[in-house]
Amino acid sequence: MKDNLACADAANNVDRANNAEANAQAMVARAQNDFLHDLHQGLSAPHKRISPKYFYDVQGSALFDRICTLPEYYPTRTELALLQRYAPDMAAHMGAQAEVVEFGAGSLHKVRLLLDAMDEPRRYIPIDISGAHLNGAARGLRQDYPGLLVEPLVADYTQDFTLPPALPTAGKRVGFFPGSTLGNFEPQEALRFLHQCAHTLQGGALILGADLVKSPDVLHAAYNDAQGVTAAFNRNVMVRANRELGANFMVHDFAHSAFYNAPLRRIEMHLMSTRQQTVRVGDSTFSFAQGETLHTENSYKFTVEGLHQLALQAGLKPGPFWTDPEQQFCLLWLDAPPSRNQA
Repeated sequence: MKDNLACADAANNVDRANNAEANAQAMVARAQNDFLHDLHQGLSAPHKRISPKYFYDVQGSALFDRICTLPEYYPTRTELALLQRYAPDMAAHMGAQAEVVEFGAGSLHKVRLLLDAMDEPRRYIPIDISGAHLNGAARGLRQDYPGLLVEPLVADYTQDFTLPPALPTAGKRVGFFPGSTLGNFEPQEALRFLHQCAHTLQGGALILGADLVKSPDVLHAAYNDAQGVTAAFNRNVMVRANRELGANFMVHDFAHSAFYNAPLRRIEMHLMSTRQQTVRVGDSTFSFAQGETLHTENSYKFTVEGLHQLALQAGLKPGPFWTDPEQQFCLLWLDAPPSRNQA
């Protein structure tokens, strides 16, 4: 009898492993189809463009981690200093046994400062589009926080997704969106994301990081580092297209271009074709004139007042905020009012 049960358990384990592998393969296939579709659509536009979310495969995520350590790149060290100083204040607003949902979690470095300050954090749900990078980082976090339930979710948080149900004994559900990634959205996209947070985090709150308007010289240096890491990060979208989609971008025939568009309060990143050339993606070809660009990213800069107005439009209630003495960066607490049923 025991042998039969053992065989049944073994068969079930094999089935679960096969299902997990099949699901992972299906997710990879969907992601590649989305990439191909969006790249085709972007290259067909009058002004060629691609979403910055496609920077973040394993290689792109590693390059961004390097960017965060560069001397020119002030946002990361400024935000880390804010977290080191004010995480206890944020944790006090969160209350005991809160759970944290991090959007675009990356390497899970910043959240550690928040977790260390929290009163018995109940669960951490990091969401990221790069599954391999996310799962590797989640394994390391589990080792360092053995009492914390860590449930990584591989998803595009700008699209519809489903969070795990709230735990019965957990406190507030608090979103964590550091790094000023909100600036990569177009204004209506930013509003839509914050509205989604107001719904997803009902009864909880969102801790939002945002890069503030400042001297164009400081901004230019941050996106044009001397080591060329940002340039490699920018070109990685083409490297990825060549590898995953069989495209034939001549990567080094595209120059990194990043500049501050003052009237629109945003950094723009482009890849500029240095010669007349034709690129094949799938069954289609696309021509680039010399000097023509592929627009890869915008990074909008904000004021605290403007962020408060945006939050109110989205149904969030502004609370305290924390900024550095030079007012380069800020972290904001935004309450997500409870639903009528919760109230």
